[in-house]
Amino acid sequence: MSVEFDSRSQLAAERLIAASLEEDLHDVGDLTSQALIDADATGSVDIVARATGVLSGMPIAPLVFSKVDARVTIEERIPDGTLLSPGDVVATVSGPVQALLSGERTVLNFLTHLSGVATRTRAFVDAIAGTQATILDTRKTLPGWRDLHKYAVRCGGGANHRMGLFDAVLIKDNHLAAWRDAHPTATIAEAVRHARDVSPTCEFVEVEVDTLEQLADALQAPPDMVLLDNMTCDQMREAVAMRNDTAPEVLLEASGGITLETAAGIARTGVDRISVGGLTHSAPALDLAFDWSAA
Repeated sequence: MSVEFDSRSQLAAERLIAASLEEDLHDVGDLTSQALIDADATGSVDIVARATGVLSGMPIAPLVFSKVDARVTIEERIPDGTLLSPGDVVATVSGPVQALLSGERTVLNFLTHLSGVATRTRAFVDAIAGTQATILDTRKTLPGWRDLHKYAVRCGGGANHRMGLFDAVLIKDNHLAAWRDAHPTATIAEAVRHARDVSPTCEFVEVEVDTLEQLADALQAPPDMVLLDNMTCDQMREAVAMRNDTAPEVLLEASGGITLETAAGIARTGVDRISVGGLTHSAPALDLAFDWSAA
């Protein structure tokens, strides 16, 4: 599959690369490589998969080495989004040995982490195969990593929810609680309409509900999507039937404590979206390594 590494992702990567190299090298460099490796020595390494998983983050490798030593070249062999098997050679990196060793950990930190997110996402996507549901990410990301985490989710076959608070309205329970201090008798539907009125340029409005009664209220507006928070599968099936009867254009998103074991059952209720915070906040790293070969 082809996944675009867009300008936002590149900008995020460049900021993180600068911080990563500064904390690893400071203004001194790799003391071990400087002590043991001749400055003129050149070599090559293969980036190799040690485990099964989905690749993500390869566009970051040349960005790292462009900051370490512009003489380093990278032959990319496998594109992001590809399912890897142990032993697959992802890329070959060639150039000054000191530079290869100085950038090794930074490159692998990006690749193993983002590939872990992509791999975790693919597991959820595979779990709900054959249903109409789509796997979504959340805002549960590390500071500075939001764009790259969401890129990795796309590599795994998932889709992105809103990027942040700035690009969509999502009225959650705490928003409603605070708003009702000034509007104690207001309905959820009125909150949705109010949000549309005061945010006319916003193209997407979603609201969170905990009960079927709240869903019936929200559908009177209607919003673009309703988040069904921590509902049982029986409740979700009722929610789908209610939506189909009242406002079939509204999307339904299941959220809250969703695991690989429960995802398929949730998808079969007929919901349209399933959001999983664990795609980004709990994904284990995928094992990738530099295998050395002298040039």
